[in-house]
Amino acid sequence: MKRAIQSRVRTGVEYRAFQERYWDLPDAFVLECLRWPDDRSPAPYQLEFLRTLATRGRFSGRGPHGLGKTSVAAWAILWFALTRDGQDWKIPTTAGAWRQVRYFLWPEVHKWARMVDWRRVGRPPFTAHELLSLGLNLRSGEAFAAVSDNPALIEGAHADHILYVFDESKSIPAETFDAAEGAFSGGDTKAYALALSTPGEPLGRFYDIQARKPGFLDWSVRHVPLDEAVRSGRISLPWAEARKLQWGEKSAIYQRRVEGNFAADDVEGVIPLSFVEAAVERWHRMFDGPSEPELGPMEALGVDIGLTGAQTVMAPRHGLVVPRLWYLPPADPTVATMVTAGKVKAKLDGNRQAWAYVDVNGIGAGVVHRLAEQKARVVPFSAGARTDRTDKSGELGFANTRAAAWWHMRELLEDQAVVLPDDELLVGDLTTPKYREMSNARLLIESKKDLADPKRLGRSTDSGDAVIQAFYDYGVDEDEVSPEVMRMVAW
Repeated sequence: MKRAIQSRVRTGVEYRAFQERYWDLPDAFVLECLRWPDDRSPAPYQLEFLRTLATRGRFSGRGPHGLGKTSVAAWAILWFALTRDGQDWKIPTTAGAWRQVRYFLWPEVHKWARMVDWRRVGRPPFTAHELLSLGLNLRSGEAFAAVSDNPALIEGAHADHILYVFDESKSIPAETFDAAEGAFSGGDTKAYALALSTPGEPLGRFYDIQARKPGFLDWSVRHVPLDEAVRSGRISLPWAEARKLQWGEKSAIYQRRVEGNFAADDVEGVIPLSFVEAAVERWHRMFDGPSEPELGPMEALGVDIGLTGAQTVMAPRHGLVVPRLWYLPPADPTVATMVTAGKVKAKLDGNRQAWAYVDVNGIGAGVVHRLAEQKARVVPFSAGARTDRTDKSGELGFANTRAAAWWHMRELLEDQAVVLPDDELLVGDLTTPKYREMSNARLLIESKKDLADPKRLGRSTDSGDAVIQAFYDYGVDEDEVSPEVMRMVAW
């Protein structure tokens, strides 16, 4: 039976007619060969991406998060593989992060393979031996996943027809792009390249392509702005407006993820967005596997107490890893102190070596007092307290404990070892505050009150402060920190 099916595929008139019809028409393939629900259709810019790829050979597109870029990549893979089946072909696929290939791109290929109108294609659906978890093997070619930091996997792909797919390509090394150039140098190979991404900092190969710098003018480029994505139904305007309030319209994270613009890290920002994104990427590499990683004991618990009607945030730290944030809903004001203290105490009881660093301002003072009465290991974190700490160079001091804690977090993130959860509130909190250097060589960090102004962030940085407090004493010499901690505890 299997041999009969393969024979029909090899000699099927319908399949050959399909290939001739859609050889250069990936946009028509998407419209006519995928089964679309009545209330859905591809966005015009998605079809434009594919049409330009087929006519120009190299296409690079950027836009906001949620644009549908990975769907375009999946459609291109299916179109190319099915129309070139019977020829010598290959499709290397890669991305700036392996999880993008494993958890997004190839699952998207599987999803759309189930939507193919196979009668129109003229062959049976893919078998389990053809469509693999991270690849597609047909009779004369294959599509496969490759890590972006190993250019040899890209350079080693040779075929008469080849399509390179660079998904979320803002962080793909230039060497990986360069490894594909051999296929474009002439000869018998017909090569295509598709590079799609939300933008990052204005640097790297994806940026050079999008900026149409000299040497990259053979790429066709396209930026899809937010309003076009909203009109196409791919992005919700309320979502975009909420992110504007959450992150601030001028922030790098808003410009990159919502407007689809390249944006440099804010030079006045305490913690650059690129530092936080790298920490979140490490979290994905650690936690996206089939099982939970082994973590050491919890060493610290940062606790930012929400004001009346606001949530409280707890950040558990295991070494350099914050695996998650715990958000406590607002408690009844009459019992908020006791309830919150009880929640913190329960976490400490299960981790007897950990210290809780609790924001002592406002109702946090009552929480600290209650925990102290219970002999809990608690450090009252007073943001406005004086400190003798300096930065790691020993040259800059800090106006208060808040400034010292935030700058210490920046230095830890700069060392590229901290692991932070993928939490939008946390990312916004950590990347929003600004700093300035005072005349006495001390750094001052923007206050929570100023950040809560509607002209700035418009809310308190509760998630960020909980994480900052959890890391306050990490890596600091014990002889240096002990007197300060004891002064705080004595409070």
